[in-house]
Amino acid sequence: MNNGVYKCGFATTQDAYEEALLPLFDTLDFLEEKLSSNTYLLGEEQTEADWRLFTTLIRFDAVYFGHFKCNLKRILDFPKLNAYLKRLYETPNIASTINMQHIKRHYYFSHKNINPTQVVPVGPTKLFL
Repeated sequence: MNNGVYKCGFATTQDAYEEALLPLFDTLDFLEEKLSSNTYLLGEEQTEADWRLFTTLIRFDAVYFGHFKCNLKRILDFPKLNAYLKRLYETPNIASTINMQHIKRHYYFSHKNINPTQVVPVGPTKLFL
């Protein structure tokens, strides 16, 4: 998952992009299914695996969906993943560590080959349902 978004974003051919995109969304579908019976990835308690996935999920709709062309579906379109992301985000002391404007500015400014104009999108305005 974490590597998949970068494979899409830095693909330099259509074939490479499409080869990376479908497995990425297969993984999202797998995670959606897994979270239909678990609160967290490995059961009912948070683990390191959840926090490693969190960093990719929290950036997905705001950065990877548009900037890295991972645009088949948003995390908002996966009900279980969306709820899972919201649960993690609402863990005490986590929300205060997320600065979405900084995240977007970093990505949209640091990849001039992907975004030569360095225009940073205003949205999305909503992280969760």
